[in-house]
Amino acid sequence: MARYNRIFAALDGTEAQIAIARRTLSIAHDNKAEVLFAHVIDASELEMGRVSVDEYVNKSKQAIENALERQLAKAANDECLPSVEIKVAAGRTNDVLGELAKDFNPDLVICGVRGLSNIKYAFVGSTSTFLVRHMECDVLVVRPEAIEEIDESEYE
Repeated sequence: MARYNRIFAALDGTEAQIAIARRTLSIAHDNKAEVLFAHVIDASELEMGRVSVDEYVNKSKQAIENALERQLAKAANDECLPSVEIKVAAGRTNDVLGELAKDFNPDLVICGVRGLSNIKYAFVGSTSTFLVRHMECDVLVVRPEAIEEIDESEYE
């Protein structure tokens, strides 16, 4: 079995990120791995508004921390997890996510699948497809509906 020391998990701001976090922390616990959760805000959405990018990034990070509060609290008390960090950035999603991942130098990348319509997929592509094609390590694509039954007590 492969040993993962550094796990990068891409969060998308949807309910799926809880499933991604649960799977990530479970694998990290089993491997005693460092974890970096990352979320990228599409900068084109910010350009239309008159919101400070830094302010929006900070609010988004806080929202993710709130959404993952239960998982992060368990991770903080898990001696098998050397570190768990969250980074939020703004820019072109795939480009920035790829840069964050490569800077972290992971052994494993975990992301979710959102099930874009064929039309939307044709225009914007898929982040999971991008990561599978561009990362130089294993990539696990999590289907949230297949993970709901995970017992979080398994990695306590």
